[in-house]
Amino acid sequence: MSAERVCSPTKETVLLAPTDPRWFDAAAERWRELLVDHANCEKKAASTALSLIFTYSEDLDLTSRLSRLAREELRHFEQVQKFMVDLDVPFQRMSPSRYAEGLRRTLRRDEPARLLDLLLCGALIEARSCERFVGLVPRLNEPLATFYRALAESEARHQSLYLRLAERRAPETDVRERLAMLAEIEAELATAPDEQFRFHSGTPRSG
Repeated sequence: MSAERVCSPTKETVLLAPTDPRWFDAAAERWRELLVDHANCEKKAASTALSLIFTYSEDLDLTSRLSRLAREELRHFEQVQKFMVDLDVPFQRMSPSRYAEGLRRTLRRDEPARLLDLLLCGALIEARSCERFVGLVPRLNEPLATFYRALAESEARHQSLYLRLAERRAPETDVRERLAMLAEIEAELATAPDEQFRFHSGTPRSG
């Protein structure tokens, strides 16, 4: 199955709403800012996987699979950094997006509910990343277009991995009900009007 199919807002993905085309318009124009925040996102993705490894170190299946994911995310970070150098995009510190904080506020505190939430949020974030990579491909020049096409396929795999990990650690009904709730929150965060422009920001405000 192609990344385009997995990352479209259909029954084949965990996403409930598509990204507004205005976000893609802004991304194509502000691709330098996008690249900087993309580098930050790859670091955060690796950090999230490592945090799960440390927190749930007794779960050998989870730690083994997320160890490989963390290494892949760090390779992506290195690739993005190289593009920044090659394309003369300077590093700049950026404030966190409301997207990640909004999802973080939904996490339950008690186990095993917290682990389920972390895994499902991971699936949602990877799915949104995949969907945006797919939408960016026809809007960006080479070599970024080809790079993002390859990354979309990786994000599709990561979405599936997080979802499988969740399904193996909770009853099906719990996974389905909690995913539906979290997906509604994610969709609102990814599509609501947003003052910021980030890789995972909402729809840019006009004017």
